[in-house]
Amino acid sequence: MTLDPETLRRAMRAWTTGVTIVTAAHNGQRYGMTVNSFTSISLDPPLISVALRRLTHTHALVEQSGEFAVTILSAAQGDLSDRFAGKITGITDRFEGVETERLLLEAPLIKGGVAYFNCRVTQSIPVGENTLFIAEVIAAKVESEGVPLVYHNRVYWKLVK
Repeated sequence: MTLDPETLRRAMRAWTTGVTIVTAAHNGQRYGMTVNSFTSISLDPPLISVALRRLTHTHALVEQSGEFAVTILSAAQGDLSDRFAGKITGITDRFEGVETERLLLEAPLIKGGVAYFNCRVTQSIPVGENTLFIAEVIAAKVESEGVPLVYHNRVYWKLVK
């Protein structure tokens, strides 16, 4: 019996995640996309993973450069999540009007996030329509003790203490 993809999608909506934007830069090009498949793997050595769909510009730039940046979005950045997820039509440059900064890598970080990571790919594993990139964290920065953007059942939520 084969699982219907729509059934899987509906079931996965029950999983609550944080929201990140993964960015990459290479040869003067930069691109980014909203990603919730971000996971800490190890503290020693410092490793994380992200899964990126193979047919995206971000995937191509990560593959070419061997590095990427991650911004964990704050609760106030739902609009940026939508922008980098391609949900806002008519935008040709996702970075236009968006404040960015850098740590060690060329890949831009989105200002206003709660934490940032610069990562170098150590392993890439094709998985279904995606590639799982395992990467060493070479720099990290905590911007604030702010509230992260949370996604559950296709809606953004705020955490409350």
